[in-house]
Amino acid sequence: MENSEAYQAAKKRVEAKMGFYTHLSVYVAVILFLAVIDFVSSPGTIWVQWPMMGWGIAVVLHALAVFVFPGRYAVTEKMIEKEMSKSRTQS
Repeated sequence: MENSEAYQAAKKRVEAKMGFYTHLSVYVAVILFLAVIDFVSSPGTIWVQWPMMGWGIAVVLHALAVFVFPGRYAVTEKMIEKEMSKSRTQS
């Protein structure tokens, strides 16, 4: 059972990392698209910096949550286990 728990924990970490990479890829693609629109439609005014900075903050926070402070996922797993044990004892 411990091996299964280790597998599930590793799976959660990999899913979190893949979620971040997907977020980053979409961010880069959309910002590039917006930059093209910005430079074609209004070359004298640069507005693409605003969505780039706003969404960029979200990407940085996502990266911090996945790579720097991954403990949130461990806490979630512990809470799930606790709820499952409660439901087993009540049955």
